[in-house]
Amino acid sequence: MAVSAAAAPAAEPLPRSIFKKFLVMLCSLLMSLYVFYCLADRCQTLPGPIIAAGAASEEEEGGGGGYLGGSAELPPWQAAAARRKRLLQRLKQRRRRQEAAPGEGVPAGGGGSRAGGSGGGGGSAAGTPGTLTLLLGEGTKRLPQAIIIGVKKGGTRALLEFLRVHPDVRAVGAEPHFFDRNYERGLAWYRDLMPRTLEGQITMEKTPSYFVTKEAPARISSMSKGTKLIVVVRDPVTRAISDYTQTLSKKPDIPTFESLTFKNRTTGLIDTSWSAIQIGIYAKHLENWLLYFPIGQILFVSGERLISDPAGELGRVQDFLGLKRIITDKHFYFNKTKGFPCLKKAEGSSKPHCLGKTKGRTHPDIDQEVVQRLRDFYRPFNMKFYQMTGQDFGWD
Repeated sequence: MAVSAAAAPAAEPLPRSIFKKFLVMLCSLLMSLYVFYCLADRCQTLPGPIIAAGAASEEEEGGGGGYLGGSAELPPWQAAAARRKRLLQRLKQRRRRQEAAPGEGVPAGGGGSRAGGSGGGGGSAAGTPGTLTLLLGEGTKRLPQAIIIGVKKGGTRALLEFLRVHPDVRAVGAEPHFFDRNYERGLAWYRDLMPRTLEGQITMEKTPSYFVTKEAPARISSMSKGTKLIVVVRDPVTRAISDYTQTLSKKPDIPTFESLTFKNRTTGLIDTSWSAIQIGIYAKHLENWLLYFPIGQILFVSGERLISDPAGELGRVQDFLGLKRIITDKHFYFNKTKGFPCLKKAEGSSKPHCLGKTKGRTHPDIDQEVVQRLRDFYRPFNMKFYQMTGQDFGWD
């Protein structure tokens, strides 16, 4: 038995050649993994494309709707870093292509400087940085360099919607009512309402009641003497009827237009305490603004021409703000049902856009004798307004 155990063959070790092959394969695998990891890490730092919702040329011209592309497979922090790097590279390219040197931004704690190319945000920056700003939290909230201060039922909403098509205009959607109702909240609160803007963009807001608010001119001047002001005016008689129509839609039980117009119908004395009448005395309100701002710092837009020739009026506004004339006839079409122009493409959209259902209401029939009395009442104020502004609006 001992002999047979000793005679049993011992287990042989693996051949040396097979062991060498195994080591080579293991080293190759490790090396491949290392190279792959290095390449992957390197690819993150390479400039990535900016993918637009539309064509690349549309994004270049501020067509809107762009977003930053990134790999969904990358870890979130690495993807964010890559996107931010691509954004910064893109912005550098834009700055090189700008035709004019950009103006200085408005200081974070102070008032706006000159709007347009000569101050706190003019020029013509390419692309639609507003979309990129929202995605990456870039940009700065600034006090407005331009404000649409009036007038109610003159066409202020239409003007703002049209202006927002411009890639260099960023505006608050709702009316802040800071200089008439919320002034005690302070400038920091007001600035926080503003959208973020990049260098070269203009911050705007519109609150039509500013024009008739006695304290508003001094308050805006205190914020910034360089603020550019826009007033959209309209035939005061038509404006008063439109104002009444809006109120009537909310309060159907209010007195008739005729009874509100007169203090005494028999004597024909107009009731100037009624806000619908008072707002249309443009010359009186303008006198208050001229105590704080030169006439050249206020642009008067015709509400009638904003309907009949929107591109023409928008051209004047863009010039006033120091912007490149980007908004032209190609942006509008006339809506026969509503009776005013609409946008072929709204801000951030590729679809046609008209103002809401509350715009373009049918006016009630007003006694023509009352209409004529109102025209006679407004005529001397209109003439004075024409002289003050140097424009004949043709209301008479």
